[in-house]
Amino acid sequence: MATLELTLDNFERTVTDHPIVIVDFWAPWCGPCRGFAPVFERASEAHPDVVFAKVNTDEQQALAAAFDIRSIPTVMLFREKVILFQQAGALPAQALEQLIAEAKALDMAKVHAEIASRREADA
Repeated sequence: MATLELTLDNFERTVTDHPIVIVDFWAPWCGPCRGFAPVFERASEAHPDVVFAKVNTDEQQALAAAFDIRSIPTVMLFREKVILFQQAGALPAQALEQLIAEAKALDMAKVHAEIASRREADA
């Protein structure tokens, strides 16, 4: 599956409509971003059950600001609308594969229960 270009208009729908979405916040002038792009693309081809998406931070400044992106590339992983991972810097291929495997194996019922418990405690 090719990577999807995310914008302010399709970001929420993409994260809501797909169980796992990995987002690469990048910019065309960023050397590490260009170096990470083939790793991200290969992973997208290896995992057709995961949506791989890119946010061009030059073109989508409001979206980058909404997630407080201060360094690129930044990789963010959503599962069932929950941010499970966010890290600035390019990931090596093996680390990206491990991240995907861990996200797929995670018991999301426990994650959602923990989030609900935290919200109750904060209320």
